[in-house]
Amino acid sequence: MYLLAPLAWFIPLLVIVFLIVLLNFIPVGLWISALAAGVRVGLVTLVGMRLRRVQPARIIMPMVKAVKAGIDVSVDKLEAHHLAGGNVDRVVDALIAAQRADINLTFERAAAIDLAGRNVLEAVQMSVNPKVIETPVVAAVAKDGIELRAKARVTVRANIDRLVGGAGEATVIARVGEGIVTTVGSAESHKIVLENPDMISRTVLAKGLDAGTAFQILSIDIADVDVGRNIGARLQMDQAEADKNIAQAKASERRFAALALEQEMKAKVQEMRAKVVEAEAEVPRALAEALRSGNIGVMDYYNLLNIKADTGMRDSISRATSRPGAGDEAPSGDPGAK
Repeated sequence: MYLLAPLAWFIPLLVIVFLIVLLNFIPVGLWISALAAGVRVGLVTLVGMRLRRVQPARIIMPMVKAVKAGIDVSVDKLEAHHLAGGNVDRVVDALIAAQRADINLTFERAAAIDLAGRNVLEAVQMSVNPKVIETPVVAAVAKDGIELRAKARVTVRANIDRLVGGAGEATVIARVGEGIVTTVGSAESHKIVLENPDMISRTVLAKGLDAGTAFQILSIDIADVDVGRNIGARLQMDQAEADKNIAQAKASERRFAALALEQEMKAKVQEMRAKVVEAEAEVPRALAEALRSGNIGVMDYYNLLNIKADTGMRDSISRATSRPGAGDEAPSGDPGAK
């Protein structure tokens, strides 16, 4: 009797502990909530989720929302999407929103969009409520050389069919900027663009810039157009500066070539003078050799000196008379000097 007394309270305690552990492992409360919402799911299925390390509430609660909204999905599809790394709750919310907005969206496509890394619920909301994308300031130059700086607002709507594999907002912004540059660049004058800024919108929309993207462009509105720098005048100034530098370089080249030629001519003149001096130095030697050999006599030598002196005197007289004003005054003994 004394041995059975401790077992009388130990066995009920053990049963209570076992029931607590069992109820924590088997979500009976979640199962009851699912049955109350009309979701047929067995306890074995919930236990299997526990064994697969899936929290049953992340599958059952979205399933309850889907059943209440009339969405035809199964527990297995939701669990498979969760095991693949998707957001089950967001996918179900997107399906409900698409059904309310009368958008054809299946669970497979919604799951694919979610697994691709896109927010499928935001895409459905953008299909109902279009989004406005504001482009950065785009600078373009018209044919007259004036720069225009334009900013545009692009109203887009998500294209559910092209969300998988379609380009994002960056591609749309780049294409709109390219269209602005093309339109302004083809204008004859910047004044035409300032007078009709809607020509940019018409030209850009006509290009079909939303092809291959995950959006459908509804409208492109030019928010602001400002006049920038005179690029044409700046380019002409730069070209003139470059031409001036080239001309100066060529002039310096010619000047250095002339200086080099002048130095070369001076060197040749010095060389010729040296040869003349050398030749003049040989004249006395030749005369002495001629006197010794008897080819010329002493009188011939003196006659040569007289001819040389006479030639020198004639040269000095000719130089004196060739100076300006040298012949204006008559000699002092001339009677007509007065």
